Amino acid sequence: MGWWYPSRLVMMLVVFSWVLLATTTHQLQSYETQVLLQLRKHLEYPIQLDVWQNYNGDLCNLSSTSHMSITCQNNSVTELRIMGDKLSKVSDFSGFAIPNQTLSQSFSMDSFVTTLTRLTNLRVVSLVSLGIWGPLSDKIHRLYSLEFLDLSSNFMFGTIPSQMSRMVRLHTLTFDGNFFNDSIPDWLDSLTNLTVLSLKNNKLNGQFPSSLSRITSLTDIILSHNALSGKLPDLSAISSLHLLDLRENHFDSEIPSLPKGLTTILLSNNSLSGKIPQELGEINQLQHLDLSNNFLSGTPPSELFSLQNISYLNLASNMLSGSLPERISCGDALGFVDISGNRLVGSLPSCLDSTSGKRIVKFGGNCLSIDTKNQHSKAYCEKVVTQSKHFTGKAIVLLVCVIGGIVIIVVLLVVGLLIFRRRQHAKGAPRDLHTVPKVVQDNPPLPISSELLANARIISQAAKLGTQGTPVCRLFSMEQLEEATNRFDHSMLLGEGSVGKIYKGRLENGAYVAIRSLKLHKKLLIRNLKLRLDLLSKLRHPHLVSLLGHCMDGGVQDDSTVNRVFLVYEFVPNGNFQAHLSDTSPEMVLKWPDRLAVLIGVAKAVHFLHTGVIPPSTCNRLKTKNILLDEHRIAKLSDYGMSVVADEVEKSEAKGDGSKSWHMSKSEDDVYNFGFILLESLVGPIARGKGEAFLLNEMTSFSSQDGRRNIVDPIVLTTSSQESLSIVISLTNKCISPDSSRPSFEDVLWNLQYAAQVQATADADQKSDTASLS
Repeated sequence: MGWWYPSRLVMMLVVFSWVLLATTTHQLQSYETQVLLQLRKHLEYPIQLDVWQNYNGDLCNLSSTSHMSITCQNNSVTELRIMGDKLSKVSDFSGFAIPNQTLSQSFSMDSFVTTLTRLTNLRVVSLVSLGIWGPLSDKIHRLYSLEFLDLSSNFMFGTIPSQMSRMVRLHTLTFDGNFFNDSIPDWLDSLTNLTVLSLKNNKLNGQFPSSLSRITSLTDIILSHNALSGKLPDLSAISSLHLLDLRENHFDSEIPSLPKGLTTILLSNNSLSGKIPQELGEINQLQHLDLSNNFLSGTPPSELFSLQNISYLNLASNMLSGSLPERISCGDALGFVDISGNRLVGSLPSCLDSTSGKRIVKFGGNCLSIDTKNQHSKAYCEKVVTQSKHFTGKAIVLLVCVIGGIVIIVVLLVVGLLIFRRRQHAKGAPRDLHTVPKVVQDNPPLPISSELLANARIISQAAKLGTQGTPVCRLFSMEQLEEATNRFDHSMLLGEGSVGKIYKGRLENGAYVAIRSLKLHKKLLIRNLKLRLDLLSKLRHPHLVSLLGHCMDGGVQDDSTVNRVFLVYEFVPNGNFQAHLSDTSPEMVLKWPDRLAVLIGVAKAVHFLHTGVIPPSTCNRLKTKNILLDEHRIAKLSDYGMSVVADEVEKSEAKGDGSKSWHMSKSEDDVYNFGFILLESLVGPIARGKGEAFLLNEMTSFSSQDGRRNIVDPIVLTTSSQESLSIVISLTNKCISPDSSRPSFEDVLWNLQYAAQVQATADADQKSDTASLS
């Protein structure tokens, strides 16, 4: 009996400790549940979190979706991923935020971050497209265990807080698609575990931070589409770096030393100068190199073309000169080469002969001895190179003269002002009066003429905000167009649409254009038409075919003498979307991800026409044959706004006030027409020439898996995930539904982007599974 009491006491202590532990765990779980519900309140109850509302169990046990997932360990939240539907940019063209896409004015970034940091064991946070706005709170550093942070596609601005330098466990930092407008912080080397840094599509300025070159763990540096400038530092010490994306900035140095393990280098659309380093030809893992649209000079290293893994090489629109070796060898993986728009001479190496069909090669706009129709004369390239050698010295002299002149003028003005004041003071002028009267301008100059504003009914945001950067509608002569088209020879005819024939032309500067010929009725106010064309030419977007100018055949003073009008557009070389859907050849056929990319591009363009134009353009002739693809398979919408021109052309009598609206009838609604584009993208060649009635009838087949297999293009079925396909099918049904329930183009765009994200995730998972099996 002597041992019973201590043993019993020990047992009771164990039971008590177990009860206490269970109670503590329950309280902790309840506490974190309350934190999650508070976060939902901060985010203004997004529909993605509706499932939390009446859920009585442990939120850690909720099934994950593509919009929301919670991962827990030891009764604590360790991963929180939420994807909303608040787009942070109207389009790639404008970059302006949509005001009603942010959270309300009552949202507090500081309170939100404070609440988030109460989940002290978080290792992964992904809060994308939720409308979060304001400067990022410096309290974010309290998430000391965080390893992965993604706050993309929100509305954060200002500075990236320096307190984040304490988050030493971070390995992935992604702030894409926000509005950060300060310089990139120079404390990033404090994050010694950082592997991925992605800050693209912001408004960051200043120089490339030298601290990045000291983070040897980095694998991805993505800083594209900002306003960074200055010189690039030596990056060769970042031995783990695979991806370097600095596109669309203002860097003006030479190409720096780079690490040997890179697979992708994207430096296009900067102001880089000097020669292409020979060292680039020694990066054996390199697959994708884009140096286009810079000021690079000299002869490109021949080793670039023969790299074992190189598949994409773009050196277009630089100042490259000299000749490529005739016996240059090309790597087996090389599928695309663009050396156009340079000053290269001599012959084209045999391995770059695009007629073989093995690879796509662009070489126009040089002085090569091949395809002389698309080349300048050899003298042109030699002249340009000679001038460029002396340009720097002349520029310096000119700059010194200009600065000296400005200094002299400023000194004279200051001296004159002092003398004037002394004389006024000597005359006893009161000190409280301005000696130099303020000039008041009653009628300040408008960015557009008052007459144009008075008559215009189609004004883009660019024109409304001013003329800076606004393109000018060029007036072509009939002689220029006849020379460009070989007098409108039949061989230059591209096709004939509902509003006129379209010809291919080549201007005197070597640029290719598409020229549309429109016949006019006798009674027509050309003034109204010119106003409409001028305004139409001001619409610029990456996914719109740009109107460059026009030509009036006949007189421009007397309306009755004008017989035809010619519209001059940029030339898009790779055919239309309909042809790519109908063609079954391997190099032409578009897989599901490619089709989604085209659809997203067109949706962005139409969304711009609906939201970036006052009043919105809603009659845009949306058809698969009006969607053109450039050499990179980037979609560009043609025939947008043609209704207003066709209407003016077809009228036998004009009102005289140019007041016709761009708005279209309900039967021609853009969303409805886009629904048929979606439908053709799904069913492929079977849709060609069948008409709307056939397609509407086939829509019923989408309701079952067997029906889908019978109607959906086999290419789509074999290259799409079920979820991505279902999203687009559902969207198609909504677009072709009765007017009252059709989605807005903003909703259309979001659903397509979501479908693309789902597809990308599925492809990545499949690739990972395949790699694991291997």
